Amino acid sequence: MDAVILAAGLGTRLRPHTLQTPKPLLPVQGRPILDWALGALPPAVDRVLVVVHYLADQIEAYLREQKHHKQWATVLQAEPRGTGDALRACRSRIHSERFMVLNGDDLYGARDLAGLAVCPAGLLVQPVDEPRRFGIAFLRPDGTLERLVEKPELDGRHLANTGAYLFPSSVFETDLQESARGEYEITDYVSALAARQPVHVVQAQFWLPIGTIEVWQEAQTMNLDVHLRA
Repeated sequence: MDAVILAAGLGTRLRPHTLQTPKPLLPVQGRPILDWALGALPPAVDRVLVVVHYLADQIEAYLREQKHHKQWATVLQAEPRGTGDALRACRSRIHSERFMVLNGDDLYGARDLAGLAVCPAGLLVQPVDEPRRFGIAFLRPDGTLERLVEKPELDGRHLANTGAYLFPSSVFETDLQESARGEYEITDYVSALAARQPVHVVQAQFWLPIGTIEVWQEAQTMNLDVHLRA
């Protein structure tokens, strides 16, 4: 199985630390965030595509030295036009009938990714108490995904989209349209897929989106091995 890791972002919320270092290479306990992500991928993944843009040469240099995956390649996103555009850039480079997609600046539990890997199509979610800060998954009565709603005006505990997906290659049959914010959204791929076939929802036991300097600092003292070891 191929895995696509989205690592093209500018990391603006972690400046000044990302002015000279791409966010996926920021160190967490002496290892780049991206290194933790590669180490957590399930054994079914034998090839990795990393989408790059900002400071791409540094990410390529890291990939040449990493020991997790011998088969890897980078895919250049020429302009930062959204996560959907980043994935679409990989269309001709994906070899497997199913493939995993992860955010390159989040930390995911290895057991959770292993559970996602067995789905024909799937989405990793985690319960949150502030749904207005996240994309929220709404489920059908059978527990599969009905739709995703970005930052809904809701309160209480809901299931957040973690940005980890299992797609069939047929997902590219969807023709993405530009969103209201002028980007192409990966969630439009998910919604279109859910309208055609069941998209299974896997609840994560561990997910750490490193979106702020405070969370990045918190990650330095957490026991990550227990969650991220494949």
